[in-house]
Amino acid sequence: MREELLQTFGNLFETPLIDEIMLAGKLVKLPAGETIMDIGSYVRSIPLLLSGAIKVLREDDEGDELLLYYLEQGETCSVTMACCMGQTKSEIRAITETEVELVMVPVQKMEEWMAKYKGWRNYVFESYHNRLNELLNTVDSIAFKNMDERLIAYLKKKSEVANDNCIRNTHQEIAYDLHTSRVVVSRLLKKLEKMKKLELHRNHIQILDL
Repeated sequence: MREELLQTFGNLFETPLIDEIMLAGKLVKLPAGETIMDIGSYVRSIPLLLSGAIKVLREDDEGDELLLYYLEQGETCSVTMACCMGQTKSEIRAITETEVELVMVPVQKMEEWMAKYKGWRNYVFESYHNRLNELLNTVDSIAFKNMDERLIAYLKKKSEVANDNCIRNTHQEIAYDLHTSRVVVSRLLKKLEKMKKLELHRNHIQILDL
């Protein structure tokens, strides 16, 4: 685990902090599609992502989901940190988008490291800043962009985080992430196929030129 930590966080964290993460953290490997945090649960650990991608979702009163943002290598979830500090229940759902490798750090260490290590403080503040910008982008997208623009941005990001031009989600799963209907998604995907932007296959979507 030390090699992975140094490769991912070596330029951010002090060596003594890396040593403490080694002692306190637990290395976890998960396949795609695993829920690692759910709405209403108490947060016991902070995830530090070594590889792969995690999608973070919000749920409305009717149980419909909206994709907020992705976490990628070297990142953590600032919403998780906020829940830790406030000792409140999670208001988001985090699901592995790809196979992931992460270190789970006990929440008790967060406050201790904030006072002890400048590298950790900077990392936490930068995480809050990055997640806030992504949330603002999500709000802007919903408020100011039409659905075809949102769908294109979604497919691009999904392809980027998975490093794969083949999208293996169903039209219904995409609709859930974008908080819209399957009919709308299918219609827009057909439109993009006619524009030679992608190809629709039985079990996947092949990105061509988005």
